[in-house]
Amino acid sequence: MAAESERVDRSSHSMDKSITLPPNEIFRNLENAKRFAIDIGGSLTKLAYYSTVQHKVAKVRSFDHTAKDTEDDPLYEISMQEEILARLHFIKFENAYIETCLDFIKDHLVNTDTKVIKATGGGAHKFKDLIEKKLKLRVDKEDEMTCLIKGCNFVLRNIPHEAFVYVKHADSEFRFQNTHPDIFPYLLINIGSGVSIIKVESEDTFERVGGSSIGGGTFWGLGALLTKTKRFDELLQLASKGQHTSVDMLVKDIYGGSYVSLGLTGDLIASSFGKSATADKEFSKEDMAKSLLHMISNDIGQLACLYARLHNLTRVYFGGFFIRGHPVTMHTITYSINFFTKGEVQALFLRHEGYLGTIGAFLKGAEEDNPNQYSWGENYAGSSGLMSTSPDLNPMQRARSGTFDMLEMDRLERQLVNLPLLQDPSSYIPDTVDLSEDALAREYWLYCFEEALDGVVKRAVASQPDLPEAAERAEKFRHKYLHKLQTLRHQPFAYGSLTVRSLLDTREHCLNEFNFPDPYSKIKQRENDMALKYFQKAVKSLEELSWEQRQFALVRGLLAGNVFDWGAKAVSDVLESDPEFGFEQAKRQLEERPWLIDNYDQWLERLNGPPHKCALFFVDNSGIDIILGVFPFVRELLCRGTEVVLASNSSPALNDVTNNELQILTERIAAMDPVIQSAVKEDRLTLVQSGSSSPCLDLSRLDKVLAGVVRERHTDLVIIEGMGRAIHTNYYALLSCESLKMAVIKNSWLADRLGGKLFSVVFKYEVPLDKKPTTLDHVPVTPS
Repeated sequence: MAAESERVDRSSHSMDKSITLPPNEIFRNLENAKRFAIDIGGSLTKLAYYSTVQHKVAKVRSFDHTAKDTEDDPLYEISMQEEILARLHFIKFENAYIETCLDFIKDHLVNTDTKVIKATGGGAHKFKDLIEKKLKLRVDKEDEMTCLIKGCNFVLRNIPHEAFVYVKHADSEFRFQNTHPDIFPYLLINIGSGVSIIKVESEDTFERVGGSSIGGGTFWGLGALLTKTKRFDELLQLASKGQHTSVDMLVKDIYGGSYVSLGLTGDLIASSFGKSATADKEFSKEDMAKSLLHMISNDIGQLACLYARLHNLTRVYFGGFFIRGHPVTMHTITYSINFFTKGEVQALFLRHEGYLGTIGAFLKGAEEDNPNQYSWGENYAGSSGLMSTSPDLNPMQRARSGTFDMLEMDRLERQLVNLPLLQDPSSYIPDTVDLSEDALAREYWLYCFEEALDGVVKRAVASQPDLPEAAERAEKFRHKYLHKLQTLRHQPFAYGSLTVRSLLDTREHCLNEFNFPDPYSKIKQRENDMALKYFQKAVKSLEELSWEQRQFALVRGLLAGNVFDWGAKAVSDVLESDPEFGFEQAKRQLEERPWLIDNYDQWLERLNGPPHKCALFFVDNSGIDIILGVFPFVRELLCRGTEVVLASNSSPALNDVTNNELQILTERIAAMDPVIQSAVKEDRLTLVQSGSSSPCLDLSRLDKVLAGVVRERHTDLVIIEGMGRAIHTNYYALLSCESLKMAVIKNSWLADRLGGKLFSVVFKYEVPLDKKPTTLDHVPVTPS
C-alpha cells in the first residue's frame, strides 16, 4: 500500500532549458528569501519559501496644537513609511521546468544564511543531487505523511473558504464550506498510488487507520493496459467523454428494472466491466476509462465511508494526485460518498490540496519561528487561485493549469479569532450573497468594479502628489486588478466564494502591491477636519430636543453620516461634483419612515428599559460619519450608563476610519466634550482594533484582543454600521446578544434587489430568543 502523494514517472522529464520565466510574476521577492522547502511528485514540483517584503504604509501623527492657534490647521499629518511584512510563497510547476527554475533561484538568491532545503514527496530522491548542486543547499528529507497533515491543518485554519463540495452541472460547481472554528477531528483520504486513510485528532496527533492498494496507481496502470494511454491526465480526459453503461452491467440489465425489495434502482452498477465478458464487440477507450474510474472511485468511497462510521467522523477530506482538482474524479468520489452514506457525509475537497506537502515541509523547517502562533491571510494579488482542470474548458480558461500556479500568504499583525458573541460560529457565513451562485449579481458587480477602476486609479495618484512614478504604479495596479476581474468572470470560484467582500479585498491587496496603502488618506484628513468644526454645534442642537425626539435625531444623524461613503459610486459622484454637499443635505436624502427594514419602534421601546452593560460598535467611515453620526450616538449610550467599545479597522480601506485615526479624533473630541473626556479617562469608552483591513466585516476573523475585551466587559449589545459591514456582510448573522444593524443603501441595483430605492434605510434591531424580554415579544428574532 503506497502512501506517497504522487508516483514518480522517470521518463517524463524533458529538462527544457529554453523556457523563459516571467520572474516578477512567479519567483517574487527572491532577494529576501530564506527557509526553502520542496515537494516533488511524479509530474509536479511544489516549492515554498519565506521572505520579508518591504512595503509602504500610511501613518498618521497628531500635530501639537497647544502652542498656537489651530483653527485652520489640519488635525494630523500623514506620512508614508516603510514596513516589513512576512510572506510565504508557494509555487507549483511541471517537473519539466525544474532545472530552469533552480537556475533562476540560484542566480537571484541573495540570502546566504540558508543552508538547508526541506524536501518531501516521492520524487525528492531523484532530484536530490540536482538541487544540492544548483542551490548549494543540503536536502533534508521530511516524512511525507507528517508534512501532508501539517499542511492540511495550516490551510484549514488560515483560509476561510479552503474546503468545498463539488456539485457537477450546478451553476456553481464549487460549493465552499465555512471552516469550523475547531478543525479537529477529521479524516483525510490521501489517494496516491494507493490509498492512505488518516485520522487527525490534533495538530500533532494523527494515525493511519487504514488504506488500500487500489488507488490512483491502479487507475493509471489498468487504464494504460486497457487504452494504451500512458499519461494520467489523458486517461481522465478519455473517462470524461465515456459512457460506463456500455461496459458495466447495471441492476436493470439483470432484473429488467429496479430490485425494489433491496432498495436498488435499475441504474446502479451491479458489476463493473460486467458486459465485457458476454458482449461480442470492441469497447471504446473512453467507455473503458469511465468504467474503470467508477470502479476505483466507488471502492475508495465505500472504504472512506466505513472508516468515517467506524471512527464517528463527519468531516472527510480527499486529496492526493488522483484528485488534483479534476472535476471528473471529484464527481465520481462525491457520488460514491453520497450513495454509501445516504447523504449523511459530504466529500470535501481542498482549494490548495496540491500544496499540502510543501506547506508541511516548510513548517517543519520553520518550527523555531513558531508560525502557527500567528494568523495568516491569502494575498489575492500574488495568488493564482483555484483553476479548473476540466478537459471541457476552452484554452483561455486552461491557460495556467499546465504551467505555473502561485499561492502567497501574508503574516497578519494580529492573531484572529471568532467574535465570542456569535450564536453558532460553525454555521456563521459572513457574506449575504454568494456571487458564484448568482450569475446576474456576479455580472453586475464585476461590471461595477470595472467601471469604478478609473476613479480608484485617479485617487491613488492624487494621494501621492510628490511621487512622480505614482502614475506608472497606478497603471500597473489597474492592469493587475483588471486581470483579476477577468479571471473571476471566467472562474468565479478562483478564491473561494466570490462575494462583494472578496472583490473589495482583492482591490485592496492589489493597491498595496503597488504601494498605494491609503488612496483616500487626504480625503479622510480633509473631511475629519471639516466635521470636527461642527461637532459641538451638533451636540448642542441634540441636547435642546426632548428625550424621544433626541433618540430619533441620533439615529437619523447616524444614518445621514453613513451616506458619506466614497466606496459608493452614487455618493462619490455627488461628493466630487458638489463639494458643499453636507450633513443636512444627507439627512434630506434619506427615505422617510417607514424604512425598508424598520425596527426603530422596538429599539425605542428597549431604550425605555435598563441600560446595556456594554456596547460593541463596529464603525465605518471617516469624517461626518464617525464625528457627527457615531460620536453623538455613542455619547447618548455613555450618558445612559452603557460602556462603549469602538472597533475600527487596523489598516486602511476606502475612506473607512482606522484605529490610528480614531485615536486622534477621540482625543480631539474629548477636549471639546466633558462626557467623552470623562468616559475615556474612566475607561468607559475604549478604542480597539478590529483586526480587519476591509470595508466589510468577517466576525470569524477578529483581533484576539478585541475578543478578550468583549468577554471582559460582558458585552450585551453589538452595533454594526454601514453597507459593507451590515448589508454585504452580516445581514443574516445571528448573535447571542442584542444587535443593531444600520445602513443606508447607496447602490440603486442593490436597493432594487432588496425591494427599495437609492438611499433606502435598513434599521434592524434583533434580540435572540433566549435573551428576549417579555415586554418585547414583537421584536424580530430572526433576520428578515
